[in-house]
Amino acid sequence: MSVYMGFLSVLLSIFLVGCTGAPKNIDPVAQFQLERYLGTWYEIARQDHAFEEGLSNVTARYSMRRDGGVAVVNRGYSADDKEWREAEGRAYFVNSSTIGHLKVSFFGPFYGAYVIFELDKADYQYAMVSGPNRDFFWLLSRTPTMPEAVKRRLLGKAEALGFSMDKLVIVEQAPLVKN
Repeated sequence: MSVYMGFLSVLLSIFLVGCTGAPKNIDPVAQFQLERYLGTWYEIARQDHAFEEGLSNVTARYSMRRDGGVAVVNRGYSADDKEWREAEGRAYFVNSSTIGHLKVSFFGPFYGAYVIFELDKADYQYAMVSGPNRDFFWLLSRTPTMPEAVKRRLLGKAEALGFSMDKLVIVEQAPLVKN
């Protein structure tokens, strides 16, 4: 029984480490400055997944935690349910605080990769983020909209890096009308 548990522990460790790695040929940004990244980001585009399905007005808010990590609050509006959905998590750097590669958790001890592979280093006005593989992609902006030329350029770069645009959702960031 203990050999089985040891094997299971090794497999689980490999799985968890694999979930925090960057996809092949996707390099996290260097010279990353967390204090400039903190604050609110608006989701401009994403690959569609069940955990965000049907959500509009999606934002991610990042702030410092007392333990040196990053508090993460993702929020979006479900028109079907007529309610806001919110998820709170935490993130920590995988290697260095100057490399845009973090691990994020919304579910206890389980972490997934958060790889910032494109960033407007001058003003931190946009970012492209990947998960542990090319099935996870987000285009973020400091404002609810982004100039169309910038959006096309960034999405073109993401596609050239192998991110599928088939399941891409352009996120509605419109003021909600109260009924």
